[in-house]
Amino acid sequence: MPLALLALAVGAFGIGTTEFVIMGLLPEVADDLHVSIPTAGHLVSAYALGVVIGAPLLAAVTARLSRRTVLIGLMALFVAGNALSALAANYDYLLAARFLSGLPHGAFFGVGAVVATTMVAPERKARSVSLMFLGLTVANIVGVPAATLMGQHLGWRATFLAVSAIGLAAIASLALLIPHDHAHAPAVGLRRELAALRSLPVWLALGTTVAGFGALFSAYSYITPMLTDAAGFAEGSVTLLLALFGVGATAGNLVGGRLADHSMRGTLFGGLVSLAAVLALFPLLMTTEWTAALAVVLLGVAAFVTGSPLQLMVMEKAAAGPSLASSANQAAFNLANAGGAWIGGLALAAGFGATSPALAGAVLAVLGLGVAGTAWSVDRRRAVPGRERLVAGHVPEQAPALHP
Repeated sequence: MPLALLALAVGAFGIGTTEFVIMGLLPEVADDLHVSIPTAGHLVSAYALGVVIGAPLLAAVTARLSRRTVLIGLMALFVAGNALSALAANYDYLLAARFLSGLPHGAFFGVGAVVATTMVAPERKARSVSLMFLGLTVANIVGVPAATLMGQHLGWRATFLAVSAIGLAAIASLALLIPHDHAHAPAVGLRRELAALRSLPVWLALGTTVAGFGALFSAYSYITPMLTDAAGFAEGSVTLLLALFGVGATAGNLVGGRLADHSMRGTLFGGLVSLAAVLALFPLLMTTEWTAALAVVLLGVAAFVTGSPLQLMVMEKAAAGPSLASSANQAAFNLANAGGAWIGGLALAAGFGATSPALAGAVLAVLGLGVAGTAWSVDRRRAVPGRERLVAGHVPEQAPALHP
């Protein structure tokens, strides 16, 4: 694998850290800026809104630039957003800075995934995407706990300065490791990117992401009450259990990348089936502490096995102009976060019990299977009859030439 993938992973590590660390620092931020914790919680929403808006917007406006330049520029915007967060004089400034920090998130992962796949052989595309995403999953194991601890002892502003330093390291890595003369350097232009995004299979692929990861967030958003109310864990144990989720997510991401290189559709379908099964078993698994811990790990594995194939599915359906669609898929991940949490909350509010969000998630995973199946079915119906598929090392037979 090219060393340049390390540069993408460093950027992903910084982005993953800043996205999730704010959740552990809400009390410190609220106390320092003299706002309530629910009001401080809007900082999470501001970042997510930045991701949803910035992912397609920045991918579109940078469509004619080289992707190497785009990645460096996006990471520079990320550094600026986090530095401004550290220097925010009041809550309103911090809210705006968090929105700014979220803007480059989706476009970085979207364009980065395209770059990652162009630097490797076709049979290693999924693995290259999974290695970039590795920075995101490792951030949940190492980056977020360490940054949270730093914020609690040195102040929350120190955390955002540290994340800015990670961003600067990512910029240096991107500049040094991604070659200027790479085949992917010139992008395809906005018109072609928009044309690719008008395809029905692309939107079905994006819908699969929303449903599949909505299944995860339907349960994960309420994992703490499940662990404490249903499984009987003390609240102090939840942090360690969430780290176990990160371990499972990292393992699932790496396994999914390898499997998807052999069969993208099989890995995606298998991952969604596994996710539905794990979520459906949550009421049973949450009855004892050791099975509940196992459930948290399995949830991470099953969900993130689908990460690389979902990204590649969108890029495959938008092959003529993949950057915009790939970035839009990151917006779909964040819509899944918000939508899944909302659906899981409806199940809780209806009085169906502490583990009911997991059952709602199982239904979403099955819905994702249906949407993914529809996407491939549409592709098959659109296939030109009699069209031959070229594979490596194979040249179709030609009719012998006729000589007079």
